[in-house]
Amino acid sequence: MEMADLITPDRVFARIKATSKKQVLQELARRATEWTGLDERHLFDILLERERLGSTGVGSGIAIPHGRVDIPHIFGLFAKLDQPVDFDAIDEQPVDLIFLLLAPVAAGADHLKALARVSRLLRDRAVCDKLRGAERPDAIYALLTQDAPSSHAA
Repeated sequence: MEMADLITPDRVFARIKATSKKQVLQELARRATEWTGLDERHLFDILLERERLGSTGVGSGIAIPHGRVDIPHIFGLFAKLDQPVDFDAIDEQPVDLIFLLLAPVAAGADHLKALARVSRLLRDRAVCDKLRGAERPDAIYALLTQDAPSSHAA
């Protein structure tokens, strides 16, 4: 599974303004409804419920909020925040890079493969540094989808 299978250039946002985790999730839900056709409030509730299980803030300023919803295929959206926000991350550091991942209810292992693919990419400190330095959505998309060596196929 490649990043280009998860995200398209028009689902990359370079300067999201939010001051809290809740605001970030609301904004992601709002933007995702344009492509998924899902009800914004329903999507927000799914993301919030997942956060109640444990923060999707994975450390180093990165969060990967995710959930299973009634959509036909896996959906990704990337947002770079204007200012980092507290996301209750495992390392207690604020988050500024967010990859929203939505999967069909019956996605099974594909959901986990997509999460692993996103996680592998965002664990690369050099990639994250470049993402933070990029100002335009097209540049961010290019960084997210560049062919990166992987230890095995996802």
